[in-house]
Amino acid sequence: QVQLVESGGGLVQAGGSLRLSCAASGRTFSVNAMGWFRQAPGKEREFVATISWSGASTDYADSVKGRFTISRDNAKNTVYLQMNNLKPEDTADYYCAAAHGSNWSRNSGMYDYWGQGTQVTVST
Repeated sequence: QVQLVESGGGLVQAGGSLRLSCAASGRTFSVNAMGWFRQAPGKEREFVATISWSGASTDYADSVKGRFTISRDNAKNTVYLQMNNLKPEDTADYYCAAAHGSNWSRNSGMYDYWGQGTQVTVST
């Protein structure tokens, strides 16, 4: 089993920055890809970013590319999402996810474990 706990969400003005953290515990040796997804009120959950075990491969949604950066520190069993130049449309609950078999993936169905989420609100 793998447990994921997100932190770092909050309220920020447009143009500001936040860094989300996701701490993993349990059988973390089996984790390969990790990712971030978000879900705004009334919308479907959408892909944000993903990263391979080594960190050599990353992928981003077009809406966040150039503004967000995903990274991981395997020694600390933690993945991060640095969010810069935040926009009101970034407002959502952000979820961390981990996969056993995928190197990296945009598809939520490929992930085996999910955190409870952390809320990000961007005001104008």
